[in-house]
Amino acid sequence: MTQDKPKLSPAEQRRRRDERTAAIRLRFAIRRNLDGRGITTSAGIGEALGMPAPEAQSLLSRHQWREGDVAMLEAVAVRPWLNTEKR
Repeated sequence: MTQDKPKLSPAEQRRRRDERTAAIRLRFAIRRNLDGRGITTSAGIGEALGMPAPEAQSLLSRHQWREGDVAMLEAVAVRPWLNTEKR
């Protein structure tokens, strides 16, 4: 017998959708900036983001929504060397 997952409220669905969109945009901006600086290796990305290489790679390549991803990506994006402002 399987248990059904509780349905998310419309407000929670909207919040998660908005966070997914924000995370995708932040990942794209961070990746583009790192690529522009020639930082493409796992070790280089980890060093640039100030976290272990596997964790940094996972953060930038994750496809599934996870609580706290947007906060972590925003913390990385506000670093002075990383210009992710809209132009």
